[in-house]
Amino acid sequence: MGHFKLRSGGLDGLGIIEKRPLGDERGHLMRMFCAEELRPFGWRGQIAQINQTYTRTKATIRGVHFQNPPHAETKIVTCLKGSVFDVAVDLRPNSPTFMQWSAQILSEDNHLSFYIPEGFAHGFQTLSDEVQMLYFHSTAYAPEHESGIMPLDADLNIAWPLPAGTLSERDKSLPSAQELKESLS
Repeated sequence: MGHFKLRSGGLDGLGIIEKRPLGDERGHLMRMFCAEELRPFGWRGQIAQINQTYTRTKATIRGVHFQNPPHAETKIVTCLKGSVFDVAVDLRPNSPTFMQWSAQILSEDNHLSFYIPEGFAHGFQTLSDEVQMLYFHSTAYAPEHESGIMPLDADLNIAWPLPAGTLSERDKSLPSAQELKESLS
């Protein structure tokens, strides 16, 4: 029996990973990653980096970030504590869903992870206070290759479920969707 059920994440290449906790009266064990079981989604190679984030307050927006080639990365994103509205934006210029987004609620209770392949940007809004997120990355962080899209850009039109809370100065200064489109074309 596999530890995951894999299903589409709404746009070509995106995936939702439903984890199956194995437990008894003591608690449970839940597999967070298995390269073999994730191959159908396209996972290749090793995990290059694992990160954990902590966000204090509800309605905070983080992102929308990505790394440019040759450091483009695949991410698996999981909410360990609290809940988030997790978003992936298609940045593949030849894709029929170019500049469209898909979202998934991730929470400590639903045991879902979002599989985000190369060519997508990622961000989230916290739906609760005290949120902890876990990220598996296929490529190590390369700051000189990092970019993003301003998450409140009207052209991107992400339907954040809450009025925008805290947003970093860095994220406020990210390029607009139009500027990013021009740079990718």
